[in-house]
Amino acid sequence: MPTQTNDAFFSQEISPKCLAPTKFTCYYGTFVHTPTLGKLEVFHNCAVGVDSEGTIQFIEDECDDPSEFTLQFTGSKSSTEFEIVDISDSDRKFFFPGFIDTHIHAPQFPNNGIFGDSTLLEWLEIYTFPLESSFQSLRVAQEIYTKCIQRTLSSGTTTASYYATIHTNASKLLADLALKMGQRALIGKVCMNQNSPDNYIETFEECKSSQMEVLKHLENRDPKAEFVAPVLTPRFAGSCTDELLKWLGQLRKSKDYHCQTHLDENHKEIEWITGLFPQYENYTDIYKQTNLLGHKTTLAHCIHLLDEEKDMLVESGSGVSHCPTSNSSITSGEARVRWLLDCGINVSLGTDCSGGFSPNILHVAKHALLVSRHLVMKSKNDHEKLSTSDVLYLATMGGANVLKMDSVGSFAVGKKFDSQLIDMACKDSPIDNFEFQSPKWGELKREESLKKFHDLIDKWVFNGDDRNVSSVFVNGRCVSSRL
Repeated sequence: MPTQTNDAFFSQEISPKCLAPTKFTCYYGTFVHTPTLGKLEVFHNCAVGVDSEGTIQFIEDECDDPSEFTLQFTGSKSSTEFEIVDISDSDRKFFFPGFIDTHIHAPQFPNNGIFGDSTLLEWLEIYTFPLESSFQSLRVAQEIYTKCIQRTLSSGTTTASYYATIHTNASKLLADLALKMGQRALIGKVCMNQNSPDNYIETFEECKSSQMEVLKHLENRDPKAEFVAPVLTPRFAGSCTDELLKWLGQLRKSKDYHCQTHLDENHKEIEWITGLFPQYENYTDIYKQTNLLGHKTTLAHCIHLLDEEKDMLVESGSGVSHCPTSNSSITSGEARVRWLLDCGINVSLGTDCSGGFSPNILHVAKHALLVSRHLVMKSKNDHEKLSTSDVLYLATMGGANVLKMDSVGSFAVGKKFDSQLIDMACKDSPIDNFEFQSPKWGELKREESLKKFHDLIDKWVFNGDDRNVSSVFVNGRCVSSRL
């Protein structure tokens, strides 16, 4: 493996954007979230107080005077001691929890939208491995990782579980950039020591050494893992020897590390991998017997799960990252999300860039809804359909549940203020607005206004994009803004 240099890329001091000094802030206006599957909650004229640590201290629905309420709550002598962010002047603006992307390949970002005529295994050889191998250069890594974080943040993604590459320093750099730019991130140094190109492979010993160095770097940068944390990342079983999988499994259990990998994505992949590991019952059993399944394990795709494999996920508490954009783009299949949810498995959404062509979780949510309808066209079982509220849940609380991040995903006292400010009537908005569709809060009965606003949420999901994301907040700090 090529020797890496350029340690000058790593500064000794990092000033995380999500720890910048800030006052107690009261955010005022309309708040929307999906605290449970299928339930969309809307709060109008709501005041949400966030302290200097980024933690929500109060949520006051139908608040007439946010400044006075904040004065009383904080015991401040003057309103100059805190900030008021007021969006109540528009019925087309609302706060929504930040998106959580549980499966994204950061180094593949330049290839978004490039597939050729290939399916999974050919796509890896033709497009993916050549690009990822270039990350031995930290200049390449810095340019691509910076753009990836900027784009996902501006699209409302406040937390991302990243696959990096096999390169030690590039993986460390990804963590540093996420920390500096203000995005919560799980950083996965990819592990692969077989069935990989000659210029993009590591030995078992190289992988162990590199993995431990990345773990040490992350623990030094963020000892409490509040903003960046490690995630053990065997690329997939086919690229790892049994010896490497077992070592990673032991490491995972030693400190209850996060783990992420791919599972049952493509029929050809499944046939190949089960042939490589005949000592195991099936694809999922490889991960089970090597101790890689667990309550903090994220398994991407899971399109072609057998019943016995589903039972292993339920038993281990492992979560699933549903990647409908990618699954459609490279012809992998349609994941049975309702079936997984009904079985008690936590499900989230992943962009799977660059298998998925869009880094925007809102687009993935729309595709998740549509894929569920394609399943129904074949099964004739309407229960399989996902609603707008369902997919928004998967994009937020679903991700928080899969990643075991209790402090994000919805608005609640004690949680962190990770949020996006949505403006459906912004300049150049892709959403067409009409006066008769306005919720007209205060003029109509609340039930009528809520129904109209739910319709607007549907328009946002199907027609909105990153242009509607005015500002993004992580830990109560603005980390991206179009204002």
